[in-house]
Amino acid sequence: MKDHGSEPEYIYIPDEEGNEDRFEILFTFERDDTGKKYMLVTPADDVAEEAEEQEVYAFRYEEDGDNLTIHLIEDEEEWDMVEEMFHTIMEEADEESPPANG
Repeated sequence: MKDHGSEPEYIYIPDEEGNEDRFEILFTFERDDTGKKYMLVTPADDVAEEAEEQEVYAFRYEEDGDNLTIHLIEDEEEWDMVEEMFHTIMEEADEESPPANG
């Protein structure tokens, strides 16, 4: 798993109208058993940054040199696995965070 928390990395994903929206890559991981790669991203605009809770999107992706192809996760079993991984990583991040003073 690659954590993208220290230095933000961004990806541009076109919407239905062809406009490219910027997303921050939260983290990526690869399944050892299948070799499939996944990324979790969140919108990287001013409105999203001000929101109390950010939306998180998950994609399966393939790399071919400098080209990146993303795929929607449409299989329920695959989605459940990604969601479980997300919750596990978030719990680990909470455990590693120092307690807030105040």
